[in-house]
Amino acid sequence: MQKLSFKGSQGFQLDARLDTPKGEIKAYALFAHCFTCTKDILGASTIAKTLVDEGYAVLRFDFTGLGASDGDFANTNFSSNIEDLINAADFMRDNLKAPQLIIGHSLGGSAVLVAAQQIPEVNAVATIGAPADSAHVAHSFKDQVPSILQQGEAQVCLVGRPFTIKKQFIEDIQSQKLDDAIKSLRKPLLVLHAPLDVTVGIENAAHIFTIAHHPKSFISLDTADHLLTKKQDAQYAARTIASWAERYVLKS
Repeated sequence: MQKLSFKGSQGFQLDARLDTPKGEIKAYALFAHCFTCTKDILGASTIAKTLVDEGYAVLRFDFTGLGASDGDFANTNFSSNIEDLINAADFMRDNLKAPQLIIGHSLGGSAVLVAAQQIPEVNAVATIGAPADSAHVAHSFKDQVPSILQQGEAQVCLVGRPFTIKKQFIEDIQSQKLDDAIKSLRKPLLVLHAPLDVTVGIENAAHIFTIAHHPKSFISLDTADHLLTKKQDAQYAARTIASWAERYVLKS
C-alpha cells in the first residue's frame, strides 16, 4: 500500500492510498466511499484489497473534509464530491495511469455515475448500494432539513458522529439531475445492491438499472447490509466487479 495525496476540488490536499498487486496490473481502478465515510472503513478497504488479489491497482481516497483529508466537510456537497473524483482521475492520469474502472459505494456510487462521463479512459462503472437520487441522503436527517434551510445550517448526527450540514448542501443535492447522468452514461454499468438494504432501498437499484443503457448488469448482494460490514459481503462484491469488468478494461 502506497500513501499518496492530491489537490481536491476546493484546493485542499486529499489523503489517498494506492493498493497494487505483486504481479502484473490488469487495470487501474478508482474507488469512491460512502457518505460521511472514509476510504478506510471495512467495506472500502476489503473491496480494494480483494480487487488487488484479482490483479487490479486501486486508488481510494477521503473526500474533502473527511478522514485524513484537509478541508471542512460543512463546505462540501455532492458537486464537490464529483469534482474530487475527477481530480483523483487527473492525478492518476498524470502520475500512474488513468482509471479504466470506477466504483462507488452509496452516495459515492451516485457520484461515479456523473463523474465517469468526464473521465474518458473509464470503460466500466460499478455502483454498490447507490441512491438513484442524490437528495436521498437527506432522508437520514429529514426532520432537520426545514431548520437547515431556514437557519442556514444545523448539526446532525450521522453514523453516531456529529456533522454540520449547511443550506448549500441541501440546495446542491436537490438541484442534481441524476436521471440525466444515468441516461447519458453510455458506459458498461454494473449495479450491485442488497434487497434488504434499509438505508437505500432496492428500488433505487431498480430505477438506475431501468433507465441506464446497455450493456448493464445487476447483482444481488443478498443479505448484506448497506455498509458491507461483513467482510465476506465486501469480498463477494469485489470479486464480482473484478470478473465482470475484465471484458471491458482488458480491451483498452
